[in-house]
This record gives sequence, structure tokens and C-alpha cells, in this order.
Amino acid sequence: MLTTLTRAALAAALALGLAGAPLLPAAAAETFEAGDIRIEGPWSRATPGAAPVAGGYLTIVNTGSEPDRLVGGSAEISERFEVHSMETVDGVARMAPVEGGLEIPAGESVALAPGGYHVMFMGLKRPLAEGESFAGTLVFERAGEVPITYSVGAMGSRMRPMGHGAH
Repeated sequence: MLTTLTRAALAAALALGLAGAPLLPAAAAETFEAGDIRIEGPWSRATPGAAPVAGGYLTIVNTGSEPDRLVGGSAEISERFEVHSMETVDGVARMAPVEGGLEIPAGESVALAPGGYHVMFMGLKRPLAEGESFAGTLVFERAGEVPITYSVGAMGSRMRPMGHGAH
């Protein structure tokens, strides 16, 4: 039997869902695992029609007792995949490929997010549209290949999509 509070919360969630608001909290993001590596909430942004590149974002969690390293990957929507770092020095943003792979320390997580470490999809085969998803693979030194699915959020978004396609 539902309590009055539970019924009210359910009604509010349904009303928000019908109004187009996301029903899934950030913790419900899709996850992918291989060995001691867990990938949480992979996403990208919609791109303008002629864009040659797009960024990819996600969190990598290493639950093991040994470090691992993200050494490469691929995506069905691009010709090349690179891991980049971004930093702002004296007001100028500088982006560069991460040489030798990105270390994921034992028992820790590394966020790939706008303004920091991120994936670059280079040589886009087509524009990315908000609400869609696409397949990719991350390659780790120890955990090997991890197939994942990226959700596509709004153009210019700084947060992963929370609605359709973010399941």
C-alpha cells in the first residue's frame, strides 16, 4: 500500500516526466564494466552540421588494487579517437593529446569532463544530434577493450543528458 507521501512523490515524478523533465537521476547513468574498471555516464554534445570534431565525457572508476591506463579507443561516428587534456594558462585555454595514456589510479576515479581531460572524436562521419546515442570502445592497458554507448546532449551543454538516451 502506498503512503500519501509516496503517492505524492510518484505523482510529481510522473507530472515532471510528462512535461519533458528527466526522470533518471545522475546515479542512474548507464555503466559499463571490464575487470576492475567501471565506466559511468558516457556522453557527448550535439554538433553543428559541418563540425569536424566532437568531445566525449565520462567517469572512469578503478575498483582494483593496481593502476590501469586508458590507452585508446574508437567510436562509430569518427575516424579517430584521442584522449586530450585541457588547461587554462594566463586566460588561454590549451588542449593537447595525453601522451602514453591516462592513468587511472587504484581505488580512484578520473572524470573526463568539459574543461579538463576529455575524449576527442576526430574526423566526424556525421553530425551528432541531441537525444541520440552511438557506440564506442575504450581500450585499457590492463582491463582491455570496454564497449560503451555515449548519449548525446544539447549543443554547448556542460552536463550529461539526463532524459531520453541517458539510460
